[in-house]
Amino acid sequence: MENKMFCFQCQETARGTGCIMKGVCGKDAATACSMDLLLFVTRGISAVAETLRKNEIDVDAKVDRFVVDALFSTITNANFDIESIRRRVDKALSLRDSLKDTAAAHGIELPHVDEVTWSGTRDDYDAKAREVGVLHETDEDKRSLKELIVYGLKGMAAYVEHAMRLGHNDTAIHHFMQSALAETAYNRMSVAELTELALKTGEVGVHAMALLDTANTSSYGHPEATTVDIGVRNRPGILISGHDLKDLEMLLEQTEGTGVDVYTHGEMLPAHYYPAFKKYAHFAGNYGNAWWKQREEFASFNGPILFTTNCIVPPLPNADYKNRMFTTNSTGFPGCRHIETDENGHKDFSEIIELAKKCAAPKEIEHGQITGGFAHNQVIQLADKIVEAVKSGAIRKFVVMAGCDGRMNSRNYYTDFAERLPKDTVILTAGCAKYRYNKLPLGDIQGIPRVLDAGQCNDSYSLAVIALKLKEVFGLDDVNSLPIVYNIAWYEQKAVIVLLALLSLGVKNIHLGPTLPAFLSPNVAKVLVENFGIAGIGTVEEDLDKFGLSN
Repeated sequence: MENKMFCFQCQETARGTGCIMKGVCGKDAATACSMDLLLFVTRGISAVAETLRKNEIDVDAKVDRFVVDALFSTITNANFDIESIRRRVDKALSLRDSLKDTAAAHGIELPHVDEVTWSGTRDDYDAKAREVGVLHETDEDKRSLKELIVYGLKGMAAYVEHAMRLGHNDTAIHHFMQSALAETAYNRMSVAELTELALKTGEVGVHAMALLDTANTSSYGHPEATTVDIGVRNRPGILISGHDLKDLEMLLEQTEGTGVDVYTHGEMLPAHYYPAFKKYAHFAGNYGNAWWKQREEFASFNGPILFTTNCIVPPLPNADYKNRMFTTNSTGFPGCRHIETDENGHKDFSEIIELAKKCAAPKEIEHGQITGGFAHNQVIQLADKIVEAVKSGAIRKFVVMAGCDGRMNSRNYYTDFAERLPKDTVILTAGCAKYRYNKLPLGDIQGIPRVLDAGQCNDSYSLAVIALKLKEVFGLDDVNSLPIVYNIAWYEQKAVIVLLALLSLGVKNIHLGPTLPAFLSPNVAKVLVENFGIAGIGTVEEDLDKFGLSN
């Protein structure tokens, strides 16, 4: 059977090898191929931009913005709208050709790679898209490393876009991203050199995470320990999903005094931890669980749903809530209304607000409270208490259970693992993986909650800062000497950049599950195992014993 597409960028890829007819995520083959074409032309933009910079020619900042958006819009579960992807291809070709004109005007010779020399029209898009996908690289190990780099860059782009929306930027990060993308267009790096580039991607990823952390905390304050309601009120509501705090800020401003409440969903939960958002009395609480449960939960919410970033699950054809779905930024879904950003960075959410006023209040699906807000600043304030608990033996180990949640039944492992952990262990988490255990009655140790939620996957930087701070406090030379073990769940490309970032910081012996990435060739996987101790997961009993956590 001829492949209609090929994609293996997420954990749930078909048969653990690659989606070839339709994405498990719900992405159809035509859209997947159009994304391949968008990435192809974006590599061309990057190759030309890098060449111009090497010749000391300034490149317009719109190139940086476009490359970040192109990468982010092709991340898993972000954009299912083929027309919006093809409009980006149109824009990419125009932008690349404009850069080529600049090079010609200065007599600069450009690299003769297909990404730069191809000049197509929409009539050619489908045929070209089938040529330039993942399998275009025939060397299995180089393909594996190039995709590892590209997926890391996609995750990095997510962090950078959020920071840019809050007025924080770093041109050095953009230049690296484009240089690395350009390198994937060339066929000049050896496997060893590509491995080094993957680790460099992780190193720059740390800077991107730090940039976003600064953007978030300088805009909204440092997250603080906060109790969040998970029930509902009796007024109409708007549900905001994804990760973009700037969108939440504008939505809260525009809904104030309208009689409409705002609820967070999924990875937006940690927004409640920021001091700046606590002044809004109509910021009601969190509704629902991780992203993959939205089909059942959105139907009962009753009001509009705004997707600010990835984590869209395509609604079933007969789902009534599709008429209440809105997208913005890099997201898209056919038939859903898209909220654009004006030239001043402002968005008008009046259409969503007016729709909300006509909707019933959300139906309660659970009630109670959950606690989070343990980003690095909050945890460092507890450092003395934590050190005392470790030295006294009250805390034996910290277990980093960060990352992503997903649909596979095998992910019940993480709930079982958390429940079976000895009562002298503390979980450090960030990302939607926490929904597997953040509502369990795990208690505390001397007033320290046994689940310390640092926030979104975007906030994984906090976990690195906490580890490095504990290394300093305990006077250790090696972060791997800390009483910390890593049992991380992954799903999409932001988890890839987090993994590469941890590797660049020297963290070893990370266990990754529920399956190892399909895009790792046997040889590349072997390098990660031998050099960094990367491993998969086993049974809960086996892994508790392996981590030295058996009772």
